[in-house]
Amino acid sequence: MFGNRTLNRHAALMNRMAETLGIDLEEALRRGKISSAEWRDALVDCVGCDDPASCVHWLAEHGAPEDRLKQPAEEHAPDFCNNRLMMDRLHNALAAAGDGTQPGAAASTRE
Repeated sequence: MFGNRTLNRHAALMNRMAETLGIDLEEALRRGKISSAEWRDALVDCVGCDDPASCVHWLAEHGAPEDRLKQPAEEHAPDFCNNRLMMDRLHNALAAAGDGTQPGAAASTRE
């Protein structure tokens, strides 16, 4: 089983990746665009990443959420992301529905 520190670290990485893509995971959960079981499975996939340092590096290169006003949201998670397909699906679903994502605009910075 995973320790709390590991789970918290990867939950933060996953949320930051979503924010960088313009996805508000909390809003997606509230609106039923992702279930709590899907979120948990995505977290386990993230914890299973072979190279989380690459994720940290990619996120650092693509700006902090508070800098989203200065640059558009990324369209896709990097190829190495274990949750790329889920992030793409959420990005597309939320953009089509007009809720929970802000393509080209600031992502939610709520904590």
